[in-house]
Amino acid sequence: MNSTLKNGHLTGFGTSGYRHYVLLLLMLVYTLNFVDRTLIAVVAQPIITSFGLTDSQWGLLYGPPFAIFYAVMGLPIALWADRSNRVKIITICIILWSIMTALCGFAAGFLTLLFFRIGVAVGEAGCTPPANSIIGDYFIARKRATALGVYSMGVTLGGVLANVFGGPIAQMHGSDIGAWVSSIGLGGLFSALDWASIEGWRIAFVVVGVPGVVIALIVLMTIKEPPRGYSDLHRSTPQARIHWSEAFQELKGKPSFWWMAVGASLVAFVGYGLVSFQAPFLQREHGLEVRDAAINFGAPLSFLAAIGTFLGGYITEKLTPRWPTAVAWVPAVGLLIAVPAYIGAFYLDDLKLIFLFWGIGAMCHYAYLGAQYNIGQGVVSHRSRATAIATLLILVSLIGNGIGPYFVGFMSDFFMISQLDASGFASELSPALCLAKDSGLDEAQQAICTEANSTGLKQAMAVTVCWFILAAACFMMSARTLKRDFVAELEHS
Repeated sequence: MNSTLKNGHLTGFGTSGYRHYVLLLLMLVYTLNFVDRTLIAVVAQPIITSFGLTDSQWGLLYGPPFAIFYAVMGLPIALWADRSNRVKIITICIILWSIMTALCGFAAGFLTLLFFRIGVAVGEAGCTPPANSIIGDYFIARKRATALGVYSMGVTLGGVLANVFGGPIAQMHGSDIGAWVSSIGLGGLFSALDWASIEGWRIAFVVVGVPGVVIALIVLMTIKEPPRGYSDLHRSTPQARIHWSEAFQELKGKPSFWWMAVGASLVAFVGYGLVSFQAPFLQREHGLEVRDAAINFGAPLSFLAAIGTFLGGYITEKLTPRWPTAVAWVPAVGLLIAVPAYIGAFYLDDLKLIFLFWGIGAMCHYAYLGAQYNIGQGVVSHRSRATAIATLLILVSLIGNGIGPYFVGFMSDFFMISQLDASGFASELSPALCLAKDSGLDEAQQAICTEANSTGLKQAMAVTVCWFILAAACFMMSARTLKRDFVAELEHS
């Protein structure tokens, strides 16, 4: 496929229609990535109840192991992507994380679920770095803010689908699923299963994980590997494949990249912390069932976040000709608005107002997503894009997914203990005892535990959101040197 020229300017790899098909398919892949990653948060409370976990234990399960392996595998896969066929790498990784997601439904306990989650992390580490690199070669620099904003919508659309499918399925009983399977003539294939003993959250993992294999084959058969640097202005002759040390040398002198990376990591710290406890919060504080929390809040809030992601990229593209550093300060403004919106949602009682404030917070919060990728790949040459994005994601994963959920869980238990202490029952009650199925607590003690469990989580989430203020400051610092550091020509390309 050849390049196209319009009025003497490079317009990107392939035809406009094909470029946008590739972009939408990669967005679908990223959506699938976050469906499989987010599903565990949607069914959090049933898993917590099944395994008798405290909030700290849940935060540990959700965050650090996934983050560590995601980070450890992200860099070597990115270096591989900077030297090999990126489409094939993405295909292999989709198949791996999809199979591992399905296997989460077979977890026998904490450790086996942890093992399968690590498998999901290894597979998902190979999605975004090569995908970003491909998008950079399909779209010219001036169009990348919007293109990466569209791609980044996969994060929030994944949350929508995880809630739409995961919540209702998790609410169902195994016997209901067994009856449905029999009604479509497939009961004989699963005759050995005792459907009544199978929990809904387990089925949700299998149903959500399996379709990924089909998506992987579509990617392999329909996306063409573009030449590296194809859509860059003033393209020179092909260069030798880059060594990892050269890629890091490029990043070393780019302060705008490092300020952005720290800011994005802090945003992820808050984001992963909130997502991991969103459903438990709604169920504890407002008495919603798993399905209601997912359908009435989880899915529409994720959709609003997706709109915010797109608008962040679109607004940035429109403002950049006049303010070249808009890609850094637009997210900062959004984060500062999100802080009071989120805190208001946590402390309001009316569900309609809660949704309104939470929706505003989500839209402003996720306006940063396209910016992190735009800056991440914009400050280095085309040969180093995948490595730069992988470096960014290592920090985002370790700080965000690695610490965020555990921080919220730890603070929730801390505030819960404070609530128990204030009630005068601290010597008799603890978070672990309150959550134990065979605790033998009387009705009054159970009521105190329930209130402390809910209030502790609410206070923890409110404290966590305040980290957005520091994240916004980091994005503003990135803006100070961004014009000097950018390799891509945002204004006139």
